[in-house]
Amino acid sequence: MRLEFHQLERRLEHLRVHRPEAQRRLVASLAVNGQQMPIVVVAAGQADRYLVIDGYQRIRALEQLGRDTVEAVVWTLNEPEALLLDRSLRWGEHDTALEQGWLLVELEQRFGYGLEELARRFDRSTSWVSRHMGLVELLPESVQQQVRRGAIAAQVAMKYLVPVARSQPDDCRRMAEGIARHRLSSRESGQLYAAWRTATRVVRERLLEQPQLFLKTQRQSEAQPPSPVMAELERDLELITAIGRRANRRLCGVTVELDQLQCEQIQIKIRDALRELGRLEAKLPHQAKHKPEQGGEDVESKPTGGDSGVECAEGKQVRDSAGVEGEPVDGARGPAFGQLGGAEPAAQGEMRTLPSADPGVTCKLQGQPGACVGGVAGQRSDSELSGTDLLLPAPWHRSSAEGGGGTLPLQSG
Repeated sequence: MRLEFHQLERRLEHLRVHRPEAQRRLVASLAVNGQQMPIVVVAAGQADRYLVIDGYQRIRALEQLGRDTVEAVVWTLNEPEALLLDRSLRWGEHDTALEQGWLLVELEQRFGYGLEELARRFDRSTSWVSRHMGLVELLPESVQQQVRRGAIAAQVAMKYLVPVARSQPDDCRRMAEGIARHRLSSRESGQLYAAWRTATRVVRERLLEQPQLFLKTQRQSEAQPPSPVMAELERDLELITAIGRRANRRLCGVTVELDQLQCEQIQIKIRDALRELGRLEAKLPHQAKHKPEQGGEDVESKPTGGDSGVECAEGKQVRDSAGVEGEPVDGARGPAFGQLGGAEPAAQGEMRTLPSADPGVTCKLQGQPGACVGGVAGQRSDSELSGTDLLLPAPWHRSSAEGGGGTLPLQSG
């Protein structure tokens, strides 16, 4: 039958989301082909009055085209039964969760349906019904109105605005106003939500006040993708770090004592690697280089697990490293001490040191190569004590050296 627009009641229009893009396509189709599918109505209880169940977009499209009447089919059902039947017929359209929640709330509040009855009617569980009704109650009414008008997409409201409403309802309203005012897309709304979620209170205020400024900054950063050369360089450095950790684990698992030739070969390779890394660091800008924090130690000056924790500052005692692999803790000495003629043996666990007042003793500051006799982490010091250090056995032989010695006399000058 054909009905005039003044005969229609549209009080259920708030259960549907207005989709502007689909509305424009429908207007174009009706202008060319005319109305092909009738709307669905039921008797409204008054003469010549009908309640619209389905077809609100078609009615708006016909009004835009200047039409006065609409084709309709009348169902002989009451209002709640007609709503449930229409929903079951539109099962393939996949209504949004917000639209489903609106229908559930309408059936509960106006017609007294319980959770069990709604779950049975919708062929769902009671928890599903409760969750969808909770979404409607959680989202502020002003935001729901913006979704109904089509200013905010229903997917945006469910995915981004509902989580904000759980913790900060006021921020949800302000974010919804920004999304509607600037007509943000789903992707831009997701970027705004992600930034809000991880930001501080002050930054959140700025985001909600000027969302377009934040999105402009995002677009500028995306327009300048990172250089592929720098990405490959970062991957290479990460690989170098991983290889260094693996080499340390392998050395810790070595049970056979390394001989002098093997240790020298390993040290040569380590120095080559450090030389290349030093050349790479020298190419970096000055401000990009690592600067230690004030009051802290430089990275190179920190003793590692395998370095000897010695201090060569003036007037301080130089202690042998404890627990280094390949060296006993009791401080065994090589035969060079006995050949030079010394005093009585030192106490167990100690190593007698060179007199600090002797001008012939030379020592660098902690963290420099050749910091003390024998070097750091088993490395020799060729530049310091060159005349006397050669008399001492290599660190990897000291554990097997025989005899014990006393102090080491050196000539002044």
